[in-house]
Amino acid sequence: MQQLYVIGIGAGDPAQVTVQAIEAMRRVDVFFVIGKGDAKRELVEVRTAILTAHLDRPHRTVEIADPPRDRSVTDPDYRGVVEDWHERRAALLEEAFAGTDGVGGILVWGDPSLYDSTLRMVRRVLDRGRVRFDYEVVPGVTSAQALAARHRIVLHDIGEPVHITTGRRLREEGVAPGESTLVMLDGEGSFTTVPGDDLHIWWGAYLGMPDETLIEGPLRAVEDQILQRRKELREQKGWIMDTYLLRRT
Repeated sequence: MQQLYVIGIGAGDPAQVTVQAIEAMRRVDVFFVIGKGDAKRELVEVRTAILTAHLDRPHRTVEIADPPRDRSVTDPDYRGVVEDWHERRAALLEEAFAGTDGVGGILVWGDPSLYDSTLRMVRRVLDRGRVRFDYEVVPGVTSAQALAARHRIVLHDIGEPVHITTGRRLREEGVAPGESTLVMLDGEGSFTTVPGDDLHIWWGAYLGMPDETLIEGPLRAVEDQILQRRKELREQKGWIMDTYLLRRT
């Protein structure tokens, strides 16, 4: 493989795929997809639908089984656990790349720059030195942008910062005064651990997808509603993908 495109495809709505992304996809001979198992098969199906809608040339798809990792958020060596998972993912990509001729492509949910490990794995593959290729990154619409658009809000207050973090870090650090906090990768409903009656939440699940769900209001008034809705959606679909913004009023 001589060239790889890492292509952001948006937060779930096929209409969010940019012209630049479509042009890049049309140069690709082989697409690599890291599968998340049967429970998240829908994520693979959305990628397949995007390719079917936009490609005008033959292509192949190589699906790679995602290696399991310890998802304990209390592990004192959390970073080490994730680094090990990335290393095993990179080894699988290396094997797939080594047997590929032509141009490769990886479709990334949202944008490759925000809470996605694809670029780290690509760099690991190159550092191993077994396969050599050039790569180009195509940006996509993030879930942060999709959340703001669907709730019709600005992510930060006037002249104030917005802090992007994870559920794990939110539990540890809370919400700073005068700062809007965007939370991603929260499987635990960490907003319930943040003290205070002056917080407002804008929450969204499956943004851009047919099952998109939005809830907004004072955190203490709607947190139980969000937890219940998350539980129902997870039971219905087998997985949940959500994000939210917190701001003190």
